[in-house]
Amino acid sequence: MSETSPPEYRRDAVKIAARPRPGAVALENIFFAFSTVLIFAFGIIVAEQIDWSWTLVVYAVAFWLIIAYLALPRLHKILTAIYVPGYFIGRTRTSDGLLGDPVNLAFNGSGAQIHAAMQDAGWTLADPVNVRSSIAIIGSSLLGRSYDRAPVSPLVLFGASQAFAYQKEVAGSPSKRHHIRFWRCPVGWLLPGGHRVDWLAAATYDKSVGLSLFTLQVTHKIDANIDVERDFVSESLLHSDSRIGLRRLENFSTGYHSRNGGGDVVTTDGALPIIDVGALPASGVAPAPSEKRRTRGTSNTAEVTAEVTEAVSRAGERPFSILAALVLSIASVAFSIQGQIQQLQSQHGEMAQEYGSQAEADATLWIAIAFVALAHLLTIYLAWRTFKGRRLARWLAIAFVMLSQVSQMAQYLGSVRPSVGALASMGIGLLIIYALTSQTAREWTTPTHGRAQEPTE
Repeated sequence: MSETSPPEYRRDAVKIAARPRPGAVALENIFFAFSTVLIFAFGIIVAEQIDWSWTLVVYAVAFWLIIAYLALPRLHKILTAIYVPGYFIGRTRTSDGLLGDPVNLAFNGSGAQIHAAMQDAGWTLADPVNVRSSIAIIGSSLLGRSYDRAPVSPLVLFGASQAFAYQKEVAGSPSKRHHIRFWRCPVGWLLPGGHRVDWLAAATYDKSVGLSLFTLQVTHKIDANIDVERDFVSESLLHSDSRIGLRRLENFSTGYHSRNGGGDVVTTDGALPIIDVGALPASGVAPAPSEKRRTRGTSNTAEVTAEVTEAVSRAGERPFSILAALVLSIASVAFSIQGQIQQLQSQHGEMAQEYGSQAEADATLWIAIAFVALAHLLTIYLAWRTFKGRRLARWLAIAFVMLSQVSQMAQYLGSVRPSVGALASMGIGLLIIYALTSQTAREWTTPTHGRAQEPTE
């Protein structure tokens, strides 16, 4: 028996990176969860309007839009935050938190070199997802027109959407295409097993357009055997330039049968080809600032300075959710004040009888109108302060609009049939809440982000 002291269990203090205050995080989560409840409640109100009259299709489509594009994505976001791991598992995630397409390709080289290699191999850089490109892809799908730069939906890896994506349209069809998304690996990050790569990618083949199994949204359906698309990408690159190298990690992941974020079955043998484009000249499309870093930490000081300057400039650009909240708040005044004034005016005769005097009824009516106007002006003011990057204003705006929605919905759940104007008012209010509780709005109004971008008032 050893004469040394027996081992003791010692737990050293763990250094934890700075995190948001627990109270702020809890409040954000409460707002997000309650907004989901309100969206489902609004869906029930709309569903109650469905009958066998001429409005059947209108209300049925409205109900589908609410459930597919607002309610179910929020519900998935809440649930997946609990049970889907946030670390690298060889799978991307959708913006709703669902497991997306598997990572099945890796690259070594700069972003500019990847652009050059993909373009030389006949691939087309996809447009970013924005209002214009979204309208264009809807139009091309409905009319059956070619759109070879059609955007691809965002998938998340390392906490960020793809840096860029490439595609090849098939026979001019907007519903069929080869496509591949690219993500820059974090500095110093290694693949499981200790392999170093600069980029990871996910390649799949869109075979048709259909409905997502999990959200009921219109989406592209992919071919199940993603290994065929993976090999097509690597073979097209190797064929285009002999300077491109390739090595293959067998059994990178366990071969499996699973589903992606749209509910499509995917199968793979688990191999990961690593494509080296480092010998190519950087002659492709100029990459975005985040792609300009040289690989393996060889960026010079001038490049780093330029990147930081451009990053600060981009940080001042407000997200769409913040702008939408402001515009919708203004629009809500036009709907809500008009509807509530009409309601008050319709009660004018009853008020005169109740108060016994026309003058008293008129005074009460104008006080009520002024109160309604001030309430909505307060919503606009809070939205403007949120637009300026104030987190407290966003919280107050969310709480204020939520209270308004609860009071409106309480009148209509299972009882009174709402007018079209009332439905529009509730719908706009929910969109305001949806925008203000989004992740982009949340990030914009953090004390170290949104406020830092605004000059001192």
